[in-house]
Amino acid sequence: MSPMRPGQQLRLNLRQRTPRGLEQIIVSPSNAAAIEALERWPAWPAGCLALIGPEGSGKSLLARTWAARTGARIVAAADSEVSHLRGGAILFEDADAAPAEETLFHLINMVVQGATLLVTGRTAPQSWTTALPDLRSRLNALMVAQIGEPDDLLLEGVLRKFFRERNIRPADDVYPYLVRRIERSILAAKLVVSRLDDLADAGQREITRALARQILEQEDATLDLFD
Repeated sequence: MSPMRPGQQLRLNLRQRTPRGLEQIIVSPSNAAAIEALERWPAWPAGCLALIGPEGSGKSLLARTWAARTGARIVAAADSEVSHLRGGAILFEDADAAPAEETLFHLINMVVQGATLLVTGRTAPQSWTTALPDLRSRLNALMVAQIGEPDDLLLEGVLRKFFRERNIRPADDVYPYLVRRIERSILAAKLVVSRLDDLADAGQREITRALARQILEQEDATLDLFD
């Protein structure tokens, strides 16, 4: 696979119809290395990959896109019975947030039987708490792909994507204004686009920098009420 350029939109060859928003992934310096690691499937060392990154960085979107492309079975932390799974691709999300050590241990062991496993978390597997010595050694050996906090390029890209999905063309200066001021997460970008769409529609207004400033000032005022 040739190296991806920052700002490039990666089109994944999905095998099945996927929910809206998973067809394209915007590549930036914050996620390029992680995307390249996912694209190397199934040739991961030991058949496992840990995809890690802070909340709002887009790791769930990447993981679900990978799962859709590979036909991976998605295992939840509450799924204590996984013995029926044999080969194929498996996704286990938020492995560091749920007390599911036995499940994770069994999933990692399934790689020996021909499965490939993608696990996600906010922190590196070496820092995950476990009381199982055998799991500890396996976590320490996992290959890690890290996503950073969304950078300006990624935030502007997802803002443009969310506006485009709503058939909205805001003024050009709206993008740099929002990128400098919103919380650095994909969820925040999605929420601000939704709020701008609602406010513009209610007042029959164009989406301009002034309208964006109004939205952000309203949010600041709401936060002040709880300080």
